[in-house]
Amino acid sequence: MNIRQLFVISAALLPGFAAAQDATAGKDFFAQQCALCHSAAEGDNGGAQGPLLHGVFGRAAAATGFTYTDAMRNSGLTWDAATLDRFLASPTTLVPGSSMVIPVDNAGTRANVIAYFEQLANGTFVDNRPAPRGFGGFANTEPPSGDPDWINDRPGRVHRVDLDSLPEPYQTSSAVNFPSVVARPDGANLMLPDGFTAEVFLDEGLSGPRAMVLAPNGDIFLAETQSGRVRVIRPNALRSAPQTIEIFAQGMLQPLGIAFYPAGDNPEWVYVAETNRVIRYPYQVGDMLARDVPEVIVPQLSPVGGGHYTRDLAFSPDGKYMYVSVGSQSNVAENNMDEKSAAEIAAWEAEKGLGATWGTEENRASVMVFEVGNEAATGRLFANGIRNCVGLTMQPQTGSLWCSVNERDQLGDDLVPDYSTRVTDGSFFGWPWYYMGDNEDPRHAGARPDLVGKITRPDVPYTAHSAAVDLEFYPLAPAGNSAFPAEYAGDGFAVLHGSWNRAHRTGHKIVRLPMEDGIPTGEYIDFLVGFIDEEGNPWGRPVATQFMDDGSMLLSDDGANVIYRISFSR
Repeated sequence: MNIRQLFVISAALLPGFAAAQDATAGKDFFAQQCALCHSAAEGDNGGAQGPLLHGVFGRAAAATGFTYTDAMRNSGLTWDAATLDRFLASPTTLVPGSSMVIPVDNAGTRANVIAYFEQLANGTFVDNRPAPRGFGGFANTEPPSGDPDWINDRPGRVHRVDLDSLPEPYQTSSAVNFPSVVARPDGANLMLPDGFTAEVFLDEGLSGPRAMVLAPNGDIFLAETQSGRVRVIRPNALRSAPQTIEIFAQGMLQPLGIAFYPAGDNPEWVYVAETNRVIRYPYQVGDMLARDVPEVIVPQLSPVGGGHYTRDLAFSPDGKYMYVSVGSQSNVAENNMDEKSAAEIAAWEAEKGLGATWGTEENRASVMVFEVGNEAATGRLFANGIRNCVGLTMQPQTGSLWCSVNERDQLGDDLVPDYSTRVTDGSFFGWPWYYMGDNEDPRHAGARPDLVGKITRPDVPYTAHSAAVDLEFYPLAPAGNSAFPAEYAGDGFAVLHGSWNRAHRTGHKIVRLPMEDGIPTGEYIDFLVGFIDEEGNPWGRPVATQFMDDGSMLLSDDGANVIYRISFSR
């Protein structure tokens, strides 16, 4: 979710042009393709991860409180119809380095959306149609009441979300509380359990650092998703700082997941999951530059673009299967799927699996699986109803596949919990019709009673709107000068990125998932906290971890563009 889904406001808007366009159709397109990241009208509850577009006409680029790229901040643009048209026609031509990388191709659609924005700006837009089923249509932008729970976060604090005691939908209004990153306050420190230290590993030259994986020789492969590239960082002998940094490959479309194949000391390939395909580069241990152009392994994951764009990947322990996560196209598919009869649904699910979505959600909100070596012929939906599995992880101790999931918005402060969970073949987690078991989403009331009793409840639910984005398991036999104590062996470490749809801030931390014989207890424990200042503003957005060969942990922060190293000393 970012700027790419929209500035979909582009088009040849010349004097008198917008009046001939369909602003209502523009509103519908905006709601389906853009509202995960942007809000267009005051209080419309959009804008989860991108800048607000209220009053965009006449506004200088990068003029709101959103965390923009340097390229956009330095562009010198002012948004009018002609400039938006040029930008949307080829964003990275007009603003090289922009985090919007996908052009909007259909001129008629662009014109409709521009008409919608123009009419919002001059106060003439009217939509007399009935509101979509279950549309909340309200937001709370007032200062929240009560004390925020995050002020009680401390290393060692234990949390458990009781799925049998969830509040009713709309028990609170739906907040708009964007986590714009502020400068690190003087004296602000990250808090960790006794014996642990967090230090800056790298804070120069990064642009939105996200997922990291470790090569057999200790090199760190890093995805800079919005910049479309993968870096290689070779640490020094002490593992305390980079020794060498290179761009391994660039020109990719929002890469996230990276994996070496086959497993072991001598992989031959580096696989990368882009937003709608999987590619691989030939690799020999020690390579810091790609040897050749990439080979396309999976040319298309979904026939529908837009919406959640991060794709992670993982291989089965025996190397026979590749799993790829594909997030939903929308928040909760309010207008994305046509009605199907019971017979049509049965036929669809016989082909796609229990709870598979269709329409503009086809092959979305799922984990896909492919047979390695025969990917084009074997891709299928492995599990469904998983709104946005940002982090896909294989648990070494058990061989279980895990997802860390961003759940839906706009049902209130405490709905719906995000989660990390084991994912099995054929499982269904409810989206969009249900959540956390048989709790029906009111926006789809009565639509799928046949699914009751068939929905998997997640293993470890988190406070709603924490934005779970990553999960890594600490080695079972940690070694090295910075290795964590033995009681951490095999436990999970999840990263909560922090979201926008809760009145009081939450997330912005690393939590520990204790395991008993490889099985999650359902609890999570604060491990690293402190990214939120006294006013409730975040000065960092932790996003992914990776463990180095000396036992230390790396943590990427895509809000402040920093990588931290967390070590333990005895």
